Amino acid sequence: MNKKELAEIKKSFSEGCGFFTLNRILYAYCDAEKHIKYTESKGFAIMPEDESAVVMETLKKALSGSLGKNLNEYRFPNESYEEGGAQNVLYAAVKGKLEDEEANKAYIDRIVENTDYASAYTIISGHCTYSILVKDKNDEVIGEGDSEYNFVITALCPVNTGDDGLFYDDESQTIAKKSNTEMIIAKAPQDGFLYPVFSDRSPDVNSVMYYTRSPKKPNLSIIEDVLDCKFDFTPQGEKERFRAVLTDVCRDELDYTVITKVNDSIKEVIDQNKNETEPPVIDCSRMRTILSDAGVSDDKLQALDAVYRDTVGDGALKASNLVENKTVLSVPEITVNISKEGTDKVRTSVIQGKKCLIIDLDDPSVLVNGIETSFETAEKNEAAEGEAVTV
Repeated sequence: MNKKELAEIKKSFSEGCGFFTLNRILYAYCDAEKHIKYTESKGFAIMPEDESAVVMETLKKALSGSLGKNLNEYRFPNESYEEGGAQNVLYAAVKGKLEDEEANKAYIDRIVENTDYASAYTIISGHCTYSILVKDKNDEVIGEGDSEYNFVITALCPVNTGDDGLFYDDESQTIAKKSNTEMIIAKAPQDGFLYPVFSDRSPDVNSVMYYTRSPKKPNLSIIEDVLDCKFDFTPQGEKERFRAVLTDVCRDELDYTVITKVNDSIKEVIDQNKNETEPPVIDCSRMRTILSDAGVSDDKLQALDAVYRDTVGDGALKASNLVENKTVLSVPEITVNISKEGTDKVRTSVIQGKKCLIIDLDDPSVLVNGIETSFETAEKNEAAEGEAVTV
C-alpha cells in the first residue's frame, strides 16, 4: 500500500463521499485484567449522529500520520493462514461484515488475549466498503468501476476516568471539585490496524497495515502476537543502526565533513523521490555510493557489506528515518545547533596544537543571550592589548 493508495482511502473515508460506506460497527470494552466486559455490533446508519461522528473521527485517525512511521505494512507468515491464525481470523471478520457472531467473537478474543495494555481500553472496529474508481495510466480518475474494496479498520482506544477539576454550580453558586467515575474513551486511538490493504487497485488479503500513535514505541504485542507479523525496527531503531554502520565502517575517517555530506546525500534521495509512491530507502548498495561520494576511502568500504548485513540484515532503511534536519555538534559544556543551510559555514581545524571549531560569519554581528554584539569590538580590544585574534 503506497502513499497514493493510502491517500485515496483516507480521502474517501467520509460520510460525504459517494464511493465510501461505513457499514457496521463492532464495539468491545476490556478491563485491565483482560476481561471483556461488553461487546456489541450494530449498523452505522442507525447510530445517533453525535455517536457516529465520533466513531468516524476515531477510525479515520487510525489511518493518520506518515507511511513508514505511524503506519507500517506487514506481510503475514505462512502459519498465519491456518485455523486460528491472524490472517484466518481477520479474513473471517471481513467476510462476515462484522455481522457474524462467531467470527466477531474470534476477532475480539484474539485482540484481547494477545494485546498488552496496562489499563482498560475499548476496541472500535468498522466494516467499510469503497467502490473502486477506475484510473488511467496517468493516475487520473475516468469513472466508477464494478469492483469493491471491503475492509475492516480497528482502533484501540485508551479508557480512563476523567478528572475535570473544579467547576461552578450555577444553582448553588458555588465552586467545588467535580468527581467523575465514568470511563471515558479517548477519541484518539493508541493503536490500530486495517485489513486487507489496498494495493494495485484491489484488496491484498496477504498484508495488514498497523497504526501507532507513538512511532518510537509501537505496541509489539499487537504486531507480533495479534497480527502474527515480524517486527523490524522503529524509526529510531533504523537511525541507530545506520549510525552504527557509519561508525564501524568509517572509523577514523568519520569527521564533520563526511557526516554532513552523507546527510546532504540522503536529503537529495528524499527530494528526488518526493513524487514517487513508495518511500525512498537506503540499502547497502546506495549506502556504498553515498559514503564514496562523501570521501570515505575504498579500504574502509571493503568492510561495508559485512557490517551492513550484521547490523541491518538483508533489508533496507527508510531514508526519512535517517535524515537530520539540523546538525548538532556537541562537546562537553557546549552544544552548537547548525541549520541545513549553515553546514558549509562550519569546519574543524587544528590551530596552535588545539582542535578548533571554526564558524564563518557573513555578518560580524551576533546575538549572545539574545543581545546583539559584534566581533569587531572584540577584535579592537584584543588588538589594543597586542594579541592576535583568530575568527
